[in-house]
Amino acid sequence: MSPRLALRWLRERTRHITDQLDAAYAQPGLCWLTDEAEHERALAYMAAGMSYELTLYDESTRYVLLAYPVGVTP
Repeated sequence: MSPRLALRWLRERTRHITDQLDAAYAQPGLCWLTDEAEHERALAYMAAGMSYELTLYDESTRYVLLAYPVGVTP
């Protein structure tokens, strides 16, 4: 319902996914979790009505986390 709640959801889902990945594949997600500048950029995108996407992957699976404003089609 808000950019901050969307960012919280992105963080929670990223933690869940990185917990399940091998260390090498989890590293980009772990870096994202501590990147405050990127979190601010995500908030700015969503506050401006744009979507924000984070993609994580391993050998055979791609995880795409997408947050977008209510009422906007991704």
